[in-house]
Amino acid sequence: VYQNIYFIEKESPAYLLILSGDHVYKMDYSEMFSFHVSKGAVGTIAAIEMDREKASSFGVVEVDEESRVIGFKEKPKKPKSMPGSPNQALVSMGVYLFNTQDVLSELMSDAFRSTAHDFGKNIIPDMIETKKLFAYNFKDENKKEAKYWRDVGALGDYWEANMEIASVDPMFDLYDKEWPVRTYQPQHPPAKFVFAQERKGGRLGIALDSIVCDGCIISGGRVQNSVLSPNVRVNSWADVRESVLMENVEIGRHCKIKKAIIDKDVSVPEGTVIGYDIESDRKRFHVSAEGVVVIPKGVEIK
Repeated sequence: VYQNIYFIEKESPAYLLILSGDHVYKMDYSEMFSFHVSKGAVGTIAAIEMDREKASSFGVVEVDEESRVIGFKEKPKKPKSMPGSPNQALVSMGVYLFNTQDVLSELMSDAFRSTAHDFGKNIIPDMIETKKLFAYNFKDENKKEAKYWRDVGALGDYWEANMEIASVDPMFDLYDKEWPVRTYQPQHPPAKFVFAQERKGGRLGIALDSIVCDGCIISGGRVQNSVLSPNVRVNSWADVRESVLMENVEIGRHCKIKKAIIDKDVSVPEGTVIGYDIESDRKRFHVSAEGVVVIPKGVEIK
C-alpha cells in the first residue's frame, strides 16, 4: 500500500478499502462500510469466527464487548477467545477499511522504522494503541454461523477450496444467479465428451461431480471430483480424481491421476501414475503436507 501512496493521494478518497488477492469469499462491502461509519471507527477489520484450535494459522483479533479491537496477534500459539465464546476465536480476513488520512499517516511513520512493514505485524498493532479500530464480524445472522471465506495462499488450502467448489452443494456457489461471479473468459468451443463404449474394456468419456470448462475434451477418459480449466484433454482409459488441472494440460492414455494440482501446459505421458504412491511422487514432484502432488507449469514429465 505504501508503494502506491502517490496514486491514493492523487485520487484523495475519504476511505481506503484494502483487500487480499488470495482469498475466496463473497462480501457486500457496503455493509462493512455502514458498520465502520456507525462506530466512528478509524479502521475496521473484517473477521470471521473460527474454532480456537484452527485459529493459530491466522491473524487473531481480540475484541471487547463492543467489537472494539484491543489486541491483534499473527499466528498465535494460544489464540484469544471471543467474548462469551470460549471455544471460538475471531480471525482476520485480510480485509481492511480505513479513514484514508489516518492509515497513510501510519504507513509513512512505519516506513522509517526498522519493521517488517506488515499490516498484521506492525501497522494494526501500532494503531490499536492510539486509534479506534473495530472488528466487523462476517457472519450469517440467519444461520448464526460464519459466512464462507477461504485463504488459498497455501497449496493444500487451494486444493481444498477447489474440491469444495466442485462438490454437490457448495457454500461458495458459482451458479448462484443472485450473486454471479464475473471473470475473464477466452472464447473456446463447449466442452466435449466422446466415446460411450460401455462394454468391458471399452472407452467411456465421462465426468462426475466435477467442473469442466470450455474447450475441454474428455476423450474416452474418466474425471471425478475434479476441476478442469479451459482446453484440458483427458485421453482414453485415463482416470483423473480429486485433481485440479490448469489450462492446456493433456492427460495421456491409461494415466491414473489422484489428488494433484497440474499447472498450465503440462503433457502427462501415457501410463503415468500420480498420487497413488506419495514417496515415489516426492522423488519427482513437490508434495504438500496434505499429500497434494504439485506439478509446475510447463514441466516435462518423463
